[in-house]
Amino acid sequence: MAMQSINPATGELLGEFETWDQAVLDDVVTQAGYMFTDWSKLTPISDRCLMMKRVADVLRDDSDKLAELITLEMGKTFIEAEAEIEKCANVCEFYAEKGPEFLEDELIETDASKSYISYQPLGVILAVMPWNYPFWQVFRFAAPALIAGNTAVLKHASNVPQCALALEEVFRKAGFPDYVFTSLMIGSDRVESVIRHPYVRAVTLTGSENAGREVAAIAGSELKKTVLELGGSDAFIVLENANMKQAVAGAVQSRFTNMGQSCIAAKRFIIDHVQSDAFLDAFKTAVETQFVPGDPMDKATTLAPMARQDLLDELHEQVMESVDLGAKIVTGGYQLDRPGYYYAPTILTNVTSNMPAYNEEFFGPVAIMLKATEPAHALGIANSVNYGLGGSIWTDDLATAETMARGMESGATFINSISFSDQRMPFGGVKNSGYGRELSSQGIREFTNVKSIWIK
Repeated sequence: MAMQSINPATGELLGEFETWDQAVLDDVVTQAGYMFTDWSKLTPISDRCLMMKRVADVLRDDSDKLAELITLEMGKTFIEAEAEIEKCANVCEFYAEKGPEFLEDELIETDASKSYISYQPLGVILAVMPWNYPFWQVFRFAAPALIAGNTAVLKHASNVPQCALALEEVFRKAGFPDYVFTSLMIGSDRVESVIRHPYVRAVTLTGSENAGREVAAIAGSELKKTVLELGGSDAFIVLENANMKQAVAGAVQSRFTNMGQSCIAAKRFIIDHVQSDAFLDAFKTAVETQFVPGDPMDKATTLAPMARQDLLDELHEQVMESVDLGAKIVTGGYQLDRPGYYYAPTILTNVTSNMPAYNEEFFGPVAIMLKATEPAHALGIANSVNYGLGGSIWTDDLATAETMARGMESGATFINSISFSDQRMPFGGVKNSGYGRELSSQGIREFTNVKSIWIK
């Protein structure tokens, strides 16, 4: 079965790519296993870091071409795609600089003559990655995993096969040996066989809650480690004494970046009842005036398409089911009448806990508005769903905000800032948003054997 590359802005078929048969797949993963010994034991970490710095150079040199590929294949604006490539280059440089420090032996005072913790690579890491940030999602696992001495095989989303091949080419151009990083041209039906391959020692997945459950179950049956970054329904809390102009600007940016197709985007806007009407009016005005649909390659375009028609249909179904249960559409709620997969930026009010809008992740340009009577009530609403990836709190009362941040059930909480991933800080979730951490020192150590060594 061929994988199709389709332009979301037009519906045009860009190309088809044949998937590998099982024999080819098994051979490639085996070669990655063989390469692990050379890469981890015979290639000094200093050399691995130099290669990773060259990856950053390749990304920047080819930025226009790679950003255009992202835009053509998954639909985000060219401006956002350029920023994604630069973020990838930054994370490569970060781990090239900090990786050796993060992996140094850690001396521990014990009764021994000498005792320390050593961080040693595991082997082949399988990454199952999504389409919404087709380069960034890959690099935030690959840069630390490869610096640590692991080899990697990537099962990318089936709708971005050109990005998958381009990623492998970036590493090749930077001088990485064959089979250190390999893109697997397979569909989701072959993932289980890769997880069970004897050379694969761990799996990292960014994707849906259901995909995470399936991958974790298979890996668990093989006693192989997993890191899961799954869905999110981030709370965006605005307290009575917040700077409303800043909060509204942050709300628009956080919800509609990448056409709302981001796990860590704000999705539930929990506004103090005193400010809720004013906030909604300002938010609605911004949403209705700031977004102009068009060719995402055009820098004047501010409303890009969603990545696929089926994703748009699923989102619209969630909206309509919520409306049938009593939610009200303030603006939007329909597919634009033009070629491509464009969905109007949408705001829902009158949302209650029995609706998909309250309990499910809305992976697209839909904002859910909720009211809170006081900070404790707002925090209770924030924590009332099964997700716990990120969240933000907007207020001038920093002491209250910090207390609330500690109480928010999330992997990260931001005060007077939108949620985002930063290579210097660990990234990941709790509850149904997954487990494990990417980025920072924790991210590079996730795929190592944390070994205790005791000498007496």
